[in-house]
Amino acid sequence: MTASKPRGKWLALLCLLPFAIFFIAFQIAPLAWVAVHSLSVGDAWGLGNFEKIFSSKFYLQAIKHSLQIAFWSSLFGILIAVLGSYSLRQVDSKLRDFVMAFSNMTSNFAGVPLAFAFIIILGFNGALTLLLKQAGIIEDFNLYSKTGLIVLYTYFQIPLGVLLLYPAFDALREDWRESAALLGAGTWDFWRHIGLPVLTPALLGTFVILLANALGAYATVYALTTGNFNVLPIRIAAMVAGDISLNPDMASALAMVLVGLMVVITAAHQWLLKRSYHVAR
Repeated sequence: MTASKPRGKWLALLCLLPFAIFFIAFQIAPLAWVAVHSLSVGDAWGLGNFEKIFSSKFYLQAIKHSLQIAFWSSLFGILIAVLGSYSLRQVDSKLRDFVMAFSNMTSNFAGVPLAFAFIIILGFNGALTLLLKQAGIIEDFNLYSKTGLIVLYTYFQIPLGVLLLYPAFDALREDWRESAALLGAGTWDFWRHIGLPVLTPALLGTFVILLANALGAYATVYALTTGNFNVLPIRIAAMVAGDISLNPDMASALAMVLVGLMVVITAAHQWLLKRSYHVAR
C-alpha cells in the first residue's frame, strides 16, 4: 500500500508534464521575453521605455481609455448578467437551456463579425440608430466614440458574465429564503445579509475576468475603428506590425503596463475577497 502511493504520485506528475511544457512554452516564456525586451532601450538597458510611456499624454490617454471602457463595460455587463442569471433560475428548463446555449454562442461572437453587425445596427446610418432618431429618443450617437465602444464591449461581456455567474446561484438554497421569511426578513434583508455575501466571491471573480476580457480585446475595436481609437491593444499592435512606427521594445513595455494593470486588479480582487463577509465567516 505504501509503495503504491509514491508510484501514483509520480504517475500523476508524469501526466502533468505535457501541460507544464505547454504552459512554460506558451505562457511563461513569452511573458519573460516581453519583460526582458521592455527594458531594452536601443543598445542599452533601462527604464527609458516606461519613462516615455508615463510622460507621454498620448500613451496615458490610451491607458485611460482602456481602463474606462473596461470598467464601465464590465460594470454594465455584470449588472445585466446578475439579473439574467437570477431570472434564468426562475424559468422553465427548456427556455433556460436555450438561453444558456445562446449565451455560449454569443460569448464567442466577436471580432470582425461583431463590429460589422454593430455598424449595420448602430452606425451613423444604422437601422436602430435611424429608428431612435425618428422617435426622438436620441439626437446623436457615435458608435466609433468611447461611449459607442462601451456599448459594444458590454454586448460581448453580458453572455460571458451569464455563463460565469449562472452556476453561482446554485449556492443559494430555497430553504434559506423561506427561513428568512419566517423570521421576518424581507426581500432586501435576505439579499443584503444572505444572498449578496454568498455571491460575493463569484461576483468579484467574474468582474475581474470581465475586466481582463475588455482590457485585452483587440480584433473588435480594430475592425470597428480601423485602429484609429487610442487604446492599449491598438497601440501595442501598431508597434509590432506597423510599417511606420515599428518598435517592438516599446510594444513590450506597453504590454507590461497592461500586465501590471491586471496584477493590480487581481490583487485588489483578492484583498476584497478576503474582507468579504462570506469568506471571513
